[in-house]
Amino acid sequence: MLAKIRHILGRSPAMPTPSVPTGERVYAIGDIHGRIDLFEDLIRMIEEDDAGRRRAHTTIVLLGDLIDRGHDSAAVVARAREWSKTREIEFLQGNHEEMLLLSRTKTESLRGFLKFGGRETIQSYGVDAETIMAASIEELQALMNEAIPQDDFDFLDSFKKMVRIGDYLFVHAGIRPSTPIEHQLGQDCRWIREPFLSHKGSFGACVIHGHTITEEPEVCANRIGIDTGAFVHGTLTAIGLEGTERWFLQARDHEVPAEETTAVA
Repeated sequence: MLAKIRHILGRSPAMPTPSVPTGERVYAIGDIHGRIDLFEDLIRMIEEDDAGRRRAHTTIVLLGDLIDRGHDSAAVVARAREWSKTREIEFLQGNHEEMLLLSRTKTESLRGFLKFGGRETIQSYGVDAETIMAASIEELQALMNEAIPQDDFDFLDSFKKMVRIGDYLFVHAGIRPSTPIEHQLGQDCRWIREPFLSHKGSFGACVIHGHTITEEPEVCANRIGIDTGAFVHGTLTAIGLEGTERWFLQARDHEVPAEETTAVA
């Protein structure tokens, strides 16, 4: 079922309120992790929300980790590619996409990939669980490379490490404090937690990120985390941005009445 939360966030006393350029609107979606059901619900919510607002140039940002853990990563990848034919979408690479891509040629990477939801991804491409369990690591690597279309590998490999729109920086995991944005390493963008999460100073932009799960969006003066645990908690979150306004849309897999709340950052 769907739930919608709209937060109108006031000015932070610590630093200026970030904004997106005039005439633009942005929706960023947190970690999907194979939850095609929640992804479809959130797509509908975004389309309805965007249509109900004044005309603007709208960009969608997917923050990475489309795959693993959930039951249908293949369907999420296919739907994301389909949606990009009708919408301007920026795709960011998460650590789970990185693990899959490395697993094509490195068996040690494949071992790690399997521990963090990779089995479910391989199954979603038609390899049954019994075959996965019975195969050696080399055999499974060959099965995976045969089952997943090269077009999907190429698609995931094309994802960016970050995107900046106005005063917002979109990235999967975060960035390293005190390092200029233009010098950030892809490894940090896909994997970092500390010292990013505890940093209280400016990053040079307000960072919108996923990767670290919280039950509800985590709104700080310098960053906003929107990985609300689609796989763990059954909640997939998007943030909408226009001017200095922010609001959240959420798809949930249980009965939650729609609500509208107000919060001050």
